[in-house]
Amino acid sequence: MNDNRPNILWICTDQQRFDTIAGLGNKHIRTPNLDRLMTEGVTFTHAFCQAPVCTPSRASFLTGRYPRTNGARQNGQCIPSDEALITRMLADAGYDCGLSGKLHIAPCQGVVEERIDDGYRVFNWSHHPHPDWPENEYTQWLESKGRKWKDVYAGAKGRHAFPGVPAEFHQTPWCFDRAIDFINEKREGPWCMSVNVFAPHHPFDPPREYLDRYDPDTLPDPDYKPGELDNKPVFQQVDHDGAYGGMLLGYSKMTPRQRREVTAAYYAMVEQIDDNVGRILKMLDDTGQRENTIVIFMSDHGELLGDHGMYLKGPHMYDCSIRVPLIISWPGHFKTGLRSDAIVELVDLAPTLLDACGMETPVRVQGESLYDICTGKADPHEHKEYAYAEYYVAQPFHRALKEVPLVTTVRTRTAKINVYAGLEPGELYDLVADPGEHVNLWDSPEHRDLKMEMMKLCFDASVLTQDPLPVRTADW
Repeated sequence: MNDNRPNILWICTDQQRFDTIAGLGNKHIRTPNLDRLMTEGVTFTHAFCQAPVCTPSRASFLTGRYPRTNGARQNGQCIPSDEALITRMLADAGYDCGLSGKLHIAPCQGVVEERIDDGYRVFNWSHHPHPDWPENEYTQWLESKGRKWKDVYAGAKGRHAFPGVPAEFHQTPWCFDRAIDFINEKREGPWCMSVNVFAPHHPFDPPREYLDRYDPDTLPDPDYKPGELDNKPVFQQVDHDGAYGGMLLGYSKMTPRQRREVTAAYYAMVEQIDDNVGRILKMLDDTGQRENTIVIFMSDHGELLGDHGMYLKGPHMYDCSIRVPLIISWPGHFKTGLRSDAIVELVDLAPTLLDACGMETPVRVQGESLYDICTGKADPHEHKEYAYAEYYVAQPFHRALKEVPLVTTVRTRTAKINVYAGLEPGELYDLVADPGEHVNLWDSPEHRDLKMEMMKLCFDASVLTQDPLPVRTADW
């Protein structure tokens, strides 16, 4: 086996929007280390996850298969045990694989996540910072430092209040510390380290020193047009009054100042992530490993952050929910400072890594490799005609509603359609005239042809994302 195969540092944040990097035009946030990573690699400005919630998104990019195909279609269910993660494939090829933080491809409510044969030798599991399980290695670490979770979180009143814990005791640096420990182990072959921090997922708990860097009065208001939800699906109207079916943060119940305070806390959490990205990149430089390490920075899905009058996530397929940051760097092998505006999907990551490692991509993998774009062999502005995303939840969205949101989405460069199975309402957006997705054209007679064209693409996508057929060996 080729001992010059690259190491892989795979950093995945949780619930981070695509527009939270200064180098991509956000003038309110500070991300110098991610900006540097952009100059050292390829930035995909139109990368889309396959679901706006954790389990189906993570299962899809770890397998290279769409949620409807790999079977992990919603939070609270297990990925089927016969699914093969990219980390299992790498481990079988001689990679030493480790994880710190979250995995979430199996239920975690009241139980420790059940693992399939995932390929991770080191598994420092901490789904989220709260002490909901004695097996949470982050809270175990806090106790080893003489700290109780309830004490370090004493300043955060409630699950969505801020500030959070002191910086040195936050889960974000803990995840990076465990990654540094793993990378520094002595080994013969290459390694793959998954750093899965919980930030900037709610509760919005940045350390005080980060939160103080953001003045809410200087930040923009969320992108919401009063009345825009009137002709949109009922699930959005419910979430306007409280996320997660009316239970949590409610745009309609907050003052403009409170909304900007949430933005400040969210940005502060991203800045703390950026500091830790810089810390681990410096470690790779100092140990001479950077030149032969692929670094991926991404998120599993986005965050509404008040846009469209809603917070957090749900069956809402706006770009702020399904468009994510994606930077890939490999010095000397991948292009530097390249910005690709091609439509790409997170399912494309698994085949990209397999190509980079000189491994064959199994037929069951549905993503399309980005390797040729990264190396400069392919047009960086062309990859896929559209991105496909799904949301399937097998229970009512809210106890007052009978409807179940089963949503399929197709997003091209110029339009987006969200089709709700079994329901009459839907969403259609002209992204040229309305890039903010405020005006729903679903019932517009003038856009009937566009609706038909996009519904055809949505139907095609649902067929073309079925499990790849076995090889045919005879006529009958």
